[in-house]
Amino acid sequence: MPGRYLPTEYLPVAIFIAISIAFGLGALIMGSMVRLRRPYREKLMPYESGIDPVGEPRVRFSIRFYIIAMLFVVFDVEAIFMYPWAIVFDKIGLFALIEMIIFIVILLVGYVYALKKEAFRWE
Repeated sequence: MPGRYLPTEYLPVAIFIAISIAFGLGALIMGSMVRLRRPYREKLMPYESGIDPVGEPRVRFSIRFYIIAMLFVVFDVEAIFMYPWAIVFDKIGLFALIEMIIFIVILLVGYVYALKKEAFRWE
């Protein structure tokens, strides 16, 4: 019947998702029932270091922080692409070596550009 079609291939996935949700909720409920509750003034402060908070909790960061974070992600992706390439290097040959050299050259050009624009200065 067209209106009553249930794909049986998805049934194990649905069961796994239901078990995962039940386990997560069960762990949270059990943790809330078992943990110790000893609230006191210092513990209920926004910072549990014992020092009174000073100033606003929301501090504006410099745009340089975000630029350096993005540059870190870009250069970290380089390592993600290089690892699988290094694993299968003996099977993919000279063409892949040339492609990786071009990839590294493009990243080095970007790195030199960032250095020239003083993107790595933290002032």
